[in-house]
Amino acid sequence: MTGTGETKRALVLGVTGGIGGAVAAKLLERGWQVTALVRDIKSAGARWQASPRRSAAGTPLWLAGDAMVAGDVERAAAGARLVVHAVNPPGYRDWDKLVMPMLENSIAAAAREGARLLLPGTVYNYGPDAFPLIEEAAPQRPLTRKGAIRVRMEARLLEAARQGGKSLIVRAGDFFGPDAGNSWFSQGLIKAGKPLSAITYPGRPGMGHQWAYLPDVAETMVQLVEREERLEPFELFHMGENWDDDGTRMIAAIRAASGQPKLKVRGLPWPLLTLAAPFMTFLNEMQEMRYLWQQPVQLDNRRLVALLGAEPHTPLVEAVRQTLIAFGCLEAEKNKAA
Repeated sequence: MTGTGETKRALVLGVTGGIGGAVAAKLLERGWQVTALVRDIKSAGARWQASPRRSAAGTPLWLAGDAMVAGDVERAAAGARLVVHAVNPPGYRDWDKLVMPMLENSIAAAAREGARLLLPGTVYNYGPDAFPLIEEAAPQRPLTRKGAIRVRMEARLLEAARQGGKSLIVRAGDFFGPDAGNSWFSQGLIKAGKPLSAITYPGRPGMGHQWAYLPDVAETMVQLVEREERLEPFELFHMGENWDDDGTRMIAAIRAASGQPKLKVRGLPWPLLTLAAPFMTFLNEMQEMRYLWQQPVQLDNRRLVALLGAEPHTPLVEAVRQTLIAFGCLEAEKNKAA
C-alpha cells in the first residue's frame, strides 16, 4: 500500500467494538502505526489489555476525542493512509441522528489526507429480492430502518469516490469471535459467562445461514488494504466464509468444540421477543432482522477470491472453540486438546 520506508499509519474509529478492535490488532501485527480515537482513554486501554488477542498485537496510540466532532477526527487522521470507520452509536440508539454525521467526518478527514476509508458492511442493505446468493452489484432494497441507513452510507461513499475520495467496503455474514460481544452468537445461540447447557438457534430448520469469524474478517480487510495499487477508488467485496447450508454446521461445531455431542438445541421464541421488543432495544433489533433467518442469505465471494487468491479461513470448530473460551463458556486448559 505504501512505498518502501514509508510509515503505514491508520486511524481506527470504533476500536472498542468487535470489528474495529480486530482490524486495529491485525494492522498492528503487520507493522502499521495505529491511532485510536476514543472518548475515554483509560476505559479503552483497559478493555484492550483485557483482550489477549488484541494486547498481544501491540497497543494503539490512544487519542481522546469524539467521532461526532469533525475537528477531533481530522486531528486524529493526520498522516494516515487508512481510516477505519467501525464506529456505531452504542446500543443502536439514535442511528438516524448520529450515523451519517460521523461518516461525513470520516470522509472529510480521509479526503484531506488522501487516505482510503474502510467501512465494514452488513447484509441489512438487502431485501429478499437479492436472495439467496448476493453479489456486489445486487440491488439494495432493505426492509428495515437500519438497513436503509446502511444503504445511504454506502451511497455516500460512492459519491465521495466520484469526487476524488477512496473507499473500501467489505461485507460478511453474522460475526462471531472472541471479541464479538454484540452478536447473534453471543446473545442468541449461547449465554456468555455460563457453561453450555443448550444451543438456542434462531433459524428455521434446514435454512442456510452465513457466519463470519471476526479475526478472519479483519485479516481479509487488511489484505485488501495492502493491495492498494489494485483497488479502484470505490471498492466493494463480499466474503463467503462459513456458509452453513442447512443450519446444522454451526450447531455441530458448537457441540464438537464443547465436547458435548448431544447438547440440546432449541428454537428462539420469536413470539416472546415480539412482546418484549418495545422495552429492550437489542431485542427490537433482533426482531427487525428476523427475515434474515427465515430464508437462505449467502454472499458471493468470487470477486474477493479473484483478487486475494483465497479467502482467509480458520476451521470452524477451532473458531467456535476460541469464541466459547473467550466468552467463559469453556475452560481453555480442559478443552485445548479436544
